[in-house]
Amino acid sequence: MLFIVAAFLLLGFLVGTAAHIPLPATLAAAAAIGAWLLVFAVRERKHHRAGS
Repeated sequence: MLFIVAAFLLLGFLVGTAAHIPLPATLAAAAAIGAWLLVFAVRERKHHRAGS
């Protein structure tokens, strides 16, 4: 439960920040986060396939 509360607080902070910074900066940050998640997903998939 505490994790969910912390996640919502972080989400609120990030959404509030995105509303106050310029659109190009928001899009650049979103692209960086998306790339990071994509790399993480590929590495996890590769790790789980190699482990089996």
